[in-house]
Amino acid sequence: MKFKHVEFTIKQLLFLIIYKVFLVRFPSSTTIFIGKYCKKIRYLCCKNIFLYCGENVNIEKGAYFGTGFRLKIGHNSGLGLNCFVPGDIEIGNDVMMGPECHILSSNHSFDRLDIPMMKQGNSTSRKTIINDDVWIGRQVIFTPGRLVKKGTIIGAGTVLTKDFPEYSVVAGNSSRLIKNRLDSSIKSKL
Repeated sequence: MKFKHVEFTIKQLLFLIIYKVFLVRFPSSTTIFIGKYCKKIRYLCCKNIFLYCGENVNIEKGAYFGTGFRLKIGHNSGLGLNCFVPGDIEIGNDVMMGPECHILSSNHSFDRLDIPMMKQGNSTSRKTIINDDVWIGRQVIFTPGRLVKKGTIIGAGTVLTKDFPEYSVVAGNSSRLIKNRLDSSIKSKL
């Protein structure tokens, strides 16, 4: 089957319906007694939806990922509580995502002055890629098409508007480099 130029199977569609109707509301993984079971059930369901889903992945309560049929997420990574990510994002290994993060894939078009902006539609969709060992703080907003490089820390409340080098610490609205985690002594050892 095809849906908006995305191929998927009936099995994926069935698991997507189960996730969106029931599992998205299951308690978070930190809930006493039942949290670890809710985490496992959401993981098993999403493993049947995503294009790739590594081991020990945590999809938190309220995580929204569109259809998710092209989503790739690596080992020991997660989608944060009440996050919103496009269905074709790539997330590497060991990525921590805080609650309520929003990753955008497109924006409103506004190039023409003779047509109201609300009638111009959206810009072309741009894919976000998050490399390994990244920590994304609470309520981070990604503009479309970001590349988050290995070892980066993104502070809570950041509006990520551009890309930064590996091992950066980034924060602010709009985002700016606070420091690089590699100092000269560490760089010489690598």
